[in-house]
Amino acid sequence: MLNLLYSNRMHNLLTHGNSNLMTHLKFSFTFYLLFTINAHAETLDDAWATALNTNHQIKAAQANTDISQEQLQAAEGQNLPDLNVGSSYTQYNETPSAKTSIGGKSAQFAMQQMGNVKAQAMATLPIYTSGKITHNINAAQANLDATQANEKVAALNLKMQVADSYVAVLRLEDAVQVAQSHIQSLESHAKDVKNLFEQGVVAKNDVLAADVELLNAKQLLLQAANVYDNAKARYNQLLTRQLTAKVELAKNFPEPSKTTLENLNQSALNQRPELLVLNEQIEALHEQMQAMKANLMPQVALNGGYQYQQNRYQAYEGLWQANVGVDWKLYDGSTNHKGEALEKQALALKEQHEELSGQILLEVRQIWLDTQEAQQRLQVAKQAIMQADENLKVSTDRYQQGLATHTEVIQAEDLRTKTHNNLNNATYDVALATLRLKHATGNF
Repeated sequence: MLNLLYSNRMHNLLTHGNSNLMTHLKFSFTFYLLFTINAHAETLDDAWATALNTNHQIKAAQANTDISQEQLQAAEGQNLPDLNVGSSYTQYNETPSAKTSIGGKSAQFAMQQMGNVKAQAMATLPIYTSGKITHNINAAQANLDATQANEKVAALNLKMQVADSYVAVLRLEDAVQVAQSHIQSLESHAKDVKNLFEQGVVAKNDVLAADVELLNAKQLLLQAANVYDNAKARYNQLLTRQLTAKVELAKNFPEPSKTTLENLNQSALNQRPELLVLNEQIEALHEQMQAMKANLMPQVALNGGYQYQQNRYQAYEGLWQANVGVDWKLYDGSTNHKGEALEKQALALKEQHEELSGQILLEVRQIWLDTQEAQQRLQVAKQAIMQADENLKVSTDRYQQGLATHTEVIQAEDLRTKTHNNLNNATYDVALATLRLKHATGNF
């Protein structure tokens, strides 16, 4: 299809054959070659993959997820027995003795050595905690889910930054090409003016004016090239590359969504990870509050192990033991207040969730409207291209025949340049709005 359109346009330009349009033909041919080359250039999916693998923000988010994973394993470890091993050596200044009376006479005997070694290995296993451990595990799991959702948020935001930069580079690349085409067209016109001046057909003023227009166009090209270079540097920075690395991008973008606004809204509410983060944080707070309340209920644990105490006066220096203990904290002046604080934090997050939901729906609607507007502008810009080219052809022919002024040709060329810029902007506005809509609905 592209080859057919290009062939038709080439035939029309060769048929008309004036110098300005021949210059524009060179620009169109250059664009065609660039399009062919870009078939092997870096795609947006390639850029996303590179950024996600190298970007420091993503690595930081992944580290936070690893931290939450370790915290979950720590909470699950509360179900496992605690094993404590200890040893000590004690030296007294006197031999520990006991006093007694035997036959009416006082007597004393040694109970312990002046110096002795103690050692023990004790294990404690929770049997019943009124749900405290279960709630702690659930809270840790919710926190892990929240950090994983935060990692998705970071990935989505990075992909949108890369998409913005990707589109910006291509937009400016085309803007530079249009500026170059503008210079080539003005150079061709300047030659026409000089030829007519040498023939005595036009005044010197036309020559000077054409030279000024050409110099102004060159200045605009320098500005466009500078902005273009900065855009490529920004793109390389997002992909963690050298700022001066070569950038060659493919002009491939997803098709605009054809679904209804209602479906887009529902998709956003269901898939935006920011909402999931808040939901999981609220769940974690509820579980922490339940764990805190359970701490005021009976806690039953099994204790057992081996104890050794060096003492030659003792029949058994080493003893095994086991016991079941119950701990019930009947009153704690701070627990209730801590629970209330957690509940209020959860309420605050619920309000943030509702506010964020409204903002997301507004964002989706605005981007959806932007998409519709950009698509309409694109259709209008496509229609204006051929008319602007034809207008320049007519103005140039009339000037060469002495029927139009230099100003009319310049105005026609400015209009042609503006039309091509409008087409480029509308094209990339459609692409960018489509990508932003995917980001807004969580469909990247």
